Amino acid sequence: MFRLKTTFPKMNDSFTHKVLKQFLNGSAVIQMSLSLSRIVKEQIKKPSPIRQIMKMAERQNIINMGINPDEVISFGGGWVNHLAPEEMREEYLKIINNKELFHKSGGYSATLGDLNLRGLIAQMEGHVFGMKNISEKNIIIGQSSTQVTHDLFVTLLDPGDSIMLLDPTYANYPGQLAFTGPEVKIHRLPVLDTEQWKYTPSIPDTIDRFHELYEQTHPKIILIPSPDNPTSQIMHPKIVEEMQKTALDGGSYLVMDAAYKTQYFGEMPSYYAWSPEDYPNLIALHSNSKWARGLGRRLGWVEGPQHVIDGMERVQQVSILCPDSLHQMAISAYLERAMSEGSLIPYLNKAREDYKSAAENTLKAIDENLGMPRLVPQGALYTVIDVGRDADEFVPEVLKHTGVLLIPGKGFGDTLKNAVRVSYGPLVLEQEKIFEGMERVGKYLNKK
Repeated sequence: MFRLKTTFPKMNDSFTHKVLKQFLNGSAVIQMSLSLSRIVKEQIKKPSPIRQIMKMAERQNIINMGINPDEVISFGGGWVNHLAPEEMREEYLKIINNKELFHKSGGYSATLGDLNLRGLIAQMEGHVFGMKNISEKNIIIGQSSTQVTHDLFVTLLDPGDSIMLLDPTYANYPGQLAFTGPEVKIHRLPVLDTEQWKYTPSIPDTIDRFHELYEQTHPKIILIPSPDNPTSQIMHPKIVEEMQKTALDGGSYLVMDAAYKTQYFGEMPSYYAWSPEDYPNLIALHSNSKWARGLGRRLGWVEGPQHVIDGMERVQQVSILCPDSLHQMAISAYLERAMSEGSLIPYLNKAREDYKSAAENTLKAIDENLGMPRLVPQGALYTVIDVGRDADEFVPEVLKHTGVLLIPGKGFGDTLKNAVRVSYGPLVLEQEKIFEGMERVGKYLNKK
């Protein structure tokens, strides 16, 4: 039997006893070694700007500011608020009310997702957008577009690789890329002229800037949301065509974030019908959140060439294992029914018209009450306003004095440091609040 001999420096008896006891039961060692990873500690210091402002809008914080939380009007939420299809709700009820179906919904699906749903998604692309030459082999279903985006980054990017993002663009990408690997380099392509307050005002100039940045950085991925968050602008087809050709020639992927694909207000862009079978470097990220108001019923998918889908399958095996079975069953039944009955396109058209109306009323309210430069939405849920000063200071000041919540723009890119994002999505069914909110802000600014 071994005897442990421990020598301590001179100290009082009670302290010596305490340290010895901790040492013998290992707690001192554990306390010294318990720590978060370096990347998590770094990212905790860099929280999402949207999450920061949403925390500021929490009920107790609003009360602490001396504001009645029930009187707050929020333009902060990046979510849709139209009703989900009634037929989809009925399909959920069928599953819930059937013991055998409900039991089945508790089982695993394939990591790639249900084969039937993957085929129906391919059919939907043809039915709604005229996409040809796409099949289930080009599709992998995941837990959400947030998850599949992260897993796509893991699938494609090596340490030291570069990615080209727009400026401005979706605020969550940099954080996702940081967790993919801190060595990934982000390069920004400015697409907003802050002097004219116009999005890609010159197509040739934008293409020239793109070529210059591409030659300097040789990115593995070019990531384009269209419509974009926060600007609700749709990238001109001539620019996207040049990006795709350049990326293919240079060995890069063109990734389209299609979260808002169903919500375009004018003519449908030609590249909405592009298939990864026809464009071997094309990948599209999709969300169930926006088109069918499934924000909390989490589901997303990726469309891409088969080698990318095969790679993502391996990644998903260690991230989510498989997507949600209940949602897949209900959405499969709904899509099959809606496409055969001819109700899917009218449903999407009605939602699109509602958001277009909300966008028009938002612009009218801004012009009547603020008179500030803003972008005309081409789809999606947003516009951005040039407030002419640091938005990180402007937003809490306006909230405190008016009870109106906006989102500061800097988190979306340096071009929006003096701008705010306005979301009309949550107010699509309460459009009178759009006018009331902008009137409150206008009165405060005029009084000030």
